[in-house]
Amino acid sequence: MSLAQVHYISAAPGDAEKTAGRFTAVGPGVSQALLAEIEPLVGYALPDGASHRPADAELRSLPQAFTYAALSDGSRLVGRTAPARGDGTAPVRFHTHAVHIPSGVPLPGDRLPVEAWRSPHWVSVTPVGGALPDPLGALPPGPAPVREGLDDFAVSRGPWLAAVLADLRRASEEAPAGGPVVLVERQNADVARWLGLAAVTLPRDSVERLTFTTYTRRPGSSALRVVGALPEDAAAAREAGLRVHVCADRPPVDGTPDMWARTAARVWRSRAPELFQEARELPGDPFAAGPLAVIALCNGVALGPEERAAAAGWAAERPYALDAERIGRLVEALASPGIDDRTGSEFDAVGRLFGALDGRCPASVTAPLAAMLVTEAVRGGNGSLELPRRDAFVGPDGEAIAGVLGPEILTELESGAGGAGGARPVARTVQLLRVARLLGVNGTELLPGVVDRLAPALLAEASDEPGPPAFAPALLELLDEQFDVRTALLGALDRIAPEDPGAVARFLERVALPFTGTQALPHLRMCAEVPGAMTTLGRDRTAVWHRVLRAAGLSPFAEPLVLRTAVGLVWEDRAPTVEEARMLLEAATSDAHRAAGTWARLVDAALGAPADTEDATALAHDLLQAFPQEIGGRERAALQLLDLCRDLRTGAPEPGWAEQVRTLRDRAEPLEPAFQERAFTALVERLLAPDRPGAELYDFIRSDDSELMAAYDRAARAEPTRTRLRTHPAYAADCFTHWTAHPHAGAAWTTTAAALLDEVLRPAVRAMTAEAVAEVEETVGRTGSSGRANAFRDWNRSRALGRLGRRIAGRVRRG
Repeated sequence: MSLAQVHYISAAPGDAEKTAGRFTAVGPGVSQALLAEIEPLVGYALPDGASHRPADAELRSLPQAFTYAALSDGSRLVGRTAPARGDGTAPVRFHTHAVHIPSGVPLPGDRLPVEAWRSPHWVSVTPVGGALPDPLGALPPGPAPVREGLDDFAVSRGPWLAAVLADLRRASEEAPAGGPVVLVERQNADVARWLGLAAVTLPRDSVERLTFTTYTRRPGSSALRVVGALPEDAAAAREAGLRVHVCADRPPVDGTPDMWARTAARVWRSRAPELFQEARELPGDPFAAGPLAVIALCNGVALGPEERAAAAGWAAERPYALDAERIGRLVEALASPGIDDRTGSEFDAVGRLFGALDGRCPASVTAPLAAMLVTEAVRGGNGSLELPRRDAFVGPDGEAIAGVLGPEILTELESGAGGAGGARPVARTVQLLRVARLLGVNGTELLPGVVDRLAPALLAEASDEPGPPAFAPALLELLDEQFDVRTALLGALDRIAPEDPGAVARFLERVALPFTGTQALPHLRMCAEVPGAMTTLGRDRTAVWHRVLRAAGLSPFAEPLVLRTAVGLVWEDRAPTVEEARMLLEAATSDAHRAAGTWARLVDAALGAPADTEDATALAHDLLQAFPQEIGGRERAALQLLDLCRDLRTGAPEPGWAEQVRTLRDRAEPLEPAFQERAFTALVERLLAPDRPGAELYDFIRSDDSELMAAYDRAARAEPTRTRLRTHPAYAADCFTHWTAHPHAGAAWTTTAAALLDEVLRPAVRAMTAEAVAEVEETVGRTGSSGRANAFRDWNRSRALGRLGRRIAGRVRRG
């Protein structure tokens, strides 16, 4: 092997002659272009405060720069820059001795660059007379291996270890981002030791990419990946935006998120660097935390919960990668009773590991993991754990763990409460029931109470989140494992479905419960049927109702509660239309509706009907007949008012109906505007009818009810009334008589009557023929008195004379 040597010497800063540095000897094969590239790499600047004329001791204490650099042509440079005694004009010379390594050529002995750190080959003087140095055939390492003393150094740098290793790993990538990593130490030899740590910790390819220098005054302008600096230059490096680790200062507070680096740091602090090579022999990413964590745990290195989880997760994915001995040691380390900081993610990873090893390893090997998992499931409340199979606890191990955990499980199940006295989450109840079966704990007597609490909790928790609830997989496994729990829980859900069938239907859409067996479960079957029925039949709620009811497999005559469930599913928080309500009333007896409580939905349909829905009054009549004891209060008064509207329009209501409308209106307050409009319209239309009873009209006028008067006014101004006034003289005479007969009634009637006389009746009379007007006058006199006829003539003439007078006055003004 032939390595060309390079010697370079520079003048100390402050030299009066300002002598520039120069290459004093260059071996063969090193071009001028490479020399121009090398010169910035070997430049040297004295530390702040250093003497320009140091004594021998001071000279020896000055930092040395050990450098490994990659050049543009793929070759590399390894060299050392050290202070040396100069002549009178330059008391201190900084001499660089380096070797040029061609591209693709390894160092002698296939050594790493850092191993040449203390090589005896390095000299501090140029060959005598500047003779061309011979190429080197060897570059022996230092007097001691680079690994010597690294354990002690790593322990002394424990607080910085993980963060520095994380940055060194990133700096060794093929295309690292950012500038160099800056390691600040008081002694540049400690920077070299950091590089020695990296050489042991990182894979070979990564180490060879890690260019470095142990000392520089200008970290920000360095093209190397790792640079050493003194404490006085740390601030400038930070200002340049570099990653700076001041290992000569107070320890850092924040840890690194790099799990591999944290694991590597623990290995170093345990003085077990040989484990890095052992871990690299395992499959997977060399910088994944799992392989290194597995080897560390197998060799007794204590790790944190995240690192243990990484080890368990990696081993769960590659159980074939570990031999029986390592698996046993890993299980022992993970299940150690001395660990008190386990996390949920660690238990989840251990559960996956158990699943991977179960059946692959003897039960005696996996038993500690199984015990650990069920103990956490009971005491830790981790509802997401993958539980072991039931046969994992056959024998003395199962009896022992059941004896410890069984009473705790039964006590919690019986209490019905979770932590801090709150309601127990569904996942917790499911987990306890599964563990109880797993351990053979008999909870038969507690089961009815448990499922009665569990069923409503299922609906409540499922409504709090979109999509399938988190507990669904474990719940389905429970129902698949335990027939008695499935039977009891489905029965409990079926019993509560009539109370909130919509919630049960939404739950069944998210969680496909298995109720295809022999249980009747009519309400659950209806809840499961409704989504498909609505999709198929759309807005035809009557058809949906019939289909859902058929899914129950029971007649509402035999089981009235299916009626409640069907109505709740189809209409939920809405009232049926009047037509739908009449269908429901005809589809089942009043006894069935009474038992199911659905009669209230029918009442809502009648009371909420639009004013123009004719069938609402008939529905009200039928409801009053069917449920005389159930309907009371304002609802009863409102339905009676609707029923009275029906009689007013189609029959002969009992006398006193004008007053009855007002009485029922007051009892039914508050009334919807549409409902009140229906009732008032029916009343005033009857009062405006030709055959209206005078006593009812008198009662109406005497009431002086402003709302009723306004309704009367609107109806009198409507076209049917105006047409009748114009075409029926007798009707016009009747209206004149009544609209003028009560001059001393209340203000509401007086105002309304005066307006109707002037604005409704007068235009109608004006549009009549002379014969018709005479007939009106004659009828008024016949049905009233001669004075009433005179009043009509005066009323009719006053308007005519008024018009005639206005015409004469206009002619006079125009003349």
